[in-house]
Amino acid sequence: MPRPPAGLPRRQRLVGLWLLLSGVSLLGGAVFALWLDSLVQLRGLARLVLWLGCFSGGGTIFLVGLLLERQLFMPLRHLQAQLARLVANPDARDDHPPEGWLRGLGPDLVRIREAWRSDRGQLATAHAEGARSAARIRQELETLLQVLDTPLLLCDHHRRLLLFNQAAETMFSSLPGFGLGKRVDAILPATSLQDALQQLPAEGSPREVLVPQDDRWLRAVLRRVPGSNGETLLTLTDTTAAWTSEMGARAELAELLPALRRHSASLTSATDALAASRQAGPRDAALRERLEAVIREEGQALGEALQHMGRVMDDMHRQGERLSPLWSNDLWAALAERLPDTARRVVPIGMPAWLKGDAPALLVLLGALVEHLDRHAEPGDLEGEICLGNRQVYLDLIWRGRPLAQHQLDAWRQERLTALPLAPRVGDVLRQHASEAWSLPDPDGEHARLRLPLPAVERVGAPSPCPPPRPEFHDFGIADLPAPDAELAARTLRTLEIVAFDTETTGLELRRGDTVVSIGACRIVNARLLASDTFDLKVDPGKPIPPASTAIHGITDDDVAGAPPLAVVLPRFRDYVGDAVLLAHNAAFDLLAIQPASGEVTFDMPVLDTLLLSRALDASLDGHDLDSLAERYDLGFPPGTRHTALGDARVTAELWLALLPRLEARGIETLAQLLELQASAFDRADASAS
Repeated sequence: MPRPPAGLPRRQRLVGLWLLLSGVSLLGGAVFALWLDSLVQLRGLARLVLWLGCFSGGGTIFLVGLLLERQLFMPLRHLQAQLARLVANPDARDDHPPEGWLRGLGPDLVRIREAWRSDRGQLATAHAEGARSAARIRQELETLLQVLDTPLLLCDHHRRLLLFNQAAETMFSSLPGFGLGKRVDAILPATSLQDALQQLPAEGSPREVLVPQDDRWLRAVLRRVPGSNGETLLTLTDTTAAWTSEMGARAELAELLPALRRHSASLTSATDALAASRQAGPRDAALRERLEAVIREEGQALGEALQHMGRVMDDMHRQGERLSPLWSNDLWAALAERLPDTARRVVPIGMPAWLKGDAPALLVLLGALVEHLDRHAEPGDLEGEICLGNRQVYLDLIWRGRPLAQHQLDAWRQERLTALPLAPRVGDVLRQHASEAWSLPDPDGEHARLRLPLPAVERVGAPSPCPPPRPEFHDFGIADLPAPDAELAARTLRTLEIVAFDTETTGLELRRGDTVVSIGACRIVNARLLASDTFDLKVDPGKPIPPASTAIHGITDDDVAGAPPLAVVLPRFRDYVGDAVLLAHNAAFDLLAIQPASGEVTFDMPVLDTLLLSRALDASLDGHDLDSLAERYDLGFPPGTRHTALGDARVTAELWLALLPRLEARGIETLAQLLELQASAFDRADASAS
């Protein structure tokens, strides 16, 4: 959309100064000639020489300026534009060969350009095989990730996303701004997950944590990538459905078992009673014998069926998808990380062993047990021990004091574990592991322990270090960026996360009622424009769109009918921007458009303006509007995208990437230096900026 004029560029002021000096010199010469002519009263040739001499100064200034403009200054501007285009794109066309007094540089410039292109061609050829191999590996990896149903996230040591698969994108589809470079903290802000990420072992041993996400609970398995720069792989599973199953049909079936066993016992008792009735008399003795046989057979069959059902239930709990092999030392370490600093420490003793369990549920269960024992046991740390049994592993918590009474254990089994989804009881988690809890004294008479039998795993020895994955694909370069909490001003330009945006409005008078009808944006991460990471929304302005504005951006009242108002769109856009730096062309206009007087949504991050940056780099060149710069740097608008918010935002992002090597060539490497350069051009806004 057109922007109002804001002053003349330097070249036009210089031309004006040249013409002014020439005019002043000519006028002064004329006055001086009139004065001499009135004094001397010359005639003929002498008078002509007098007038020519007085006009010679102004004429010389004008002619020398015209000669320098034609033979030097204009060729220099053309050469500057060509060099700028070559720096941004060595394959760009050559529209301005050297001319005037710089014509002799033509062959040298052609040789430099051809040598540059030749070197780039040789370099591209040298990397062709590697690029094809990498493309094939990446294509195979992308295919594998697309068909994998388990959501995967790979983050760097600063917890920024390096890679995610389609399942993860589907899981977090409702999260605004989800994409490469997004912080895991913003995706899953649970404190338990952040603590687990800090404490991950470097050799790649897994850690498990239960994380809330909207109305779901996710089971996250975390692994540090061995031999990497702190990259971490997260695999996510929605456990809400599994817990619903645990607390639904399975729990109901488990509660029916005691009733069925009671019925079986009653049937056996009835059989005995019928047998005793034989002593009452010999009448119907044969019938009673047949009934006794039938009852015994049915009772025995019912008892066997119930025993078989119990074994099936136990197998379902032990072999369920939520029970996985755990190394006891890892379990104790995870428990120590989970417990608050004020809680008692659990000191592992004895030999470690493998067991089978649901790590998140066991950690919550043990944490509740430690809190319970804190009120019962004598002061001092607790001890944790793993004892091997017959097809089971006994997990013991030991304390100084007396064993827990049965009524205390019964009350504890009924407690709700609110940290787990659906808040199951302690007894539900024990039943999930086919376990029970009892308390017994130690032989020394001073200690007692609480014992939990858990399923054993036919596996011996400590977990071996995980081998590095093949192929290694964490090569996005995001991991090389500085920490997000580093001083932003010291960040290098290529490491900035940038959101380029543009707005279309009902008009140019934003302070007099004009407002936004469309916001478009795209993201740059690691000096790379992300193709699919975009923001594009129409906005209901709450007023008719003038035909003059529709003629520019093409948006009509029908296009925005039913669109959300600006008060709804701005928070979404703010979430999309996140911690990124904003980028726009003639940013003052667009910032005014997205920061209404209400101030409910603020954009307080640094803002870069490609108009000012181009003006600071090329103060002597004319034309710093978006069309002129796109032409200068050989950038193109796809058909129908000019004066659309997203189309202009994309070209603005490409323009930034074209300016980046030129800024670096001038020693502008950090955001602080760039903002200082940008500030120096605030008073030189281009009159034709748009």
